[in-house]
Amino acid sequence: MTRITTPFGFSSTTSDVTEGIDFTGKRIVITGGASGIGIETARAFARIGAEVTLAVRNLEAAAPVAEELRASTGNQKIFLGRLDLADLTSITEFADAWTGPLHVLVNNAGIMALPELERTAEGWEMQFATNHLGHFALAQALHPALAAAGNARIVSLSSSGHLFAPVLFDDPHFNFIPYDAFLAYGQSKTAAALFAVAVTGRWAKDGITSNAVMPGAIATNLQRHTGGLRTPVERQKTPQQGAATTLYVATSPDLEGIGGRYFEDVNEAPVAEHRGPDYTGVAPYALDAANADRLWDLSLELLARRSA
Repeated sequence: MTRITTPFGFSSTTSDVTEGIDFTGKRIVITGGASGIGIETARAFARIGAEVTLAVRNLEAAAPVAEELRASTGNQKIFLGRLDLADLTSITEFADAWTGPLHVLVNNAGIMALPELERTAEGWEMQFATNHLGHFALAQALHPALAAAGNARIVSLSSSGHLFAPVLFDDPHFNFIPYDAFLAYGQSKTAAALFAVAVTGRWAKDGITSNAVMPGAIATNLQRHTGGLRTPVERQKTPQQGAATTLYVATSPDLEGIGGRYFEDVNEAPVAEHRGPDYTGVAPYALDAANADRLWDLSLELLARRSA
């Protein structure tokens, strides 16, 4: 399988990667679309004509963001929907309210390095539940809408943090393993990459593919538990640069029908033999088809237990 390379790179912006692309008539959902790089992701889609729904926990706080996006892009088709990824009832309600096709689902929302072990009502570790299981449940619920689009894409936001841990299949919720904030974050971001592999393997026949992206180091509220962004200045990105890889994998005609891959700096990442000092590349375990199948089955099992 040939690695995909592009003329873009570390400093490329959303404007660079969407030049000449028209998404008029396309419908987009962005989780966490009213904060961090989610805002710039939404702005970029709006500028190329898409209808954009920001799926957010706090509608009141998101309303001014949506209004600013309408004003700055001239696109009035920017909407809000309430979604709490740690609450399966909220996910069901969001999906039930959706009508018509969905062309792109951007699984952008996330939490990072919670200092103490937190659990959902189901007893699931909060980072794994929010970053993976919530997005997994959302995609499952929106599958009919994605299939109705005829050629839909799911963008799954991973992170170089995946290099800190594979999915801990025997104890993903730290019932036995001592809780570690970055171990938990790492497995949730490995899960994001494996989700893209599994979606493509199962849903490509429905016209749905998925790729994982590493946006880069961008100073946002994501780092509130880590004392802020600690990446060297020369490796930091602006939000417009950080959202570029998402926009590329969501819109580029070069990725028609292609999924199950991991992108960073707007190029498919090389497979890493080990975690290097620059935290680049993708770990083999994050692309492993057997791991992806195991995670898919585990996720279905957990959701089934909850609904039983």
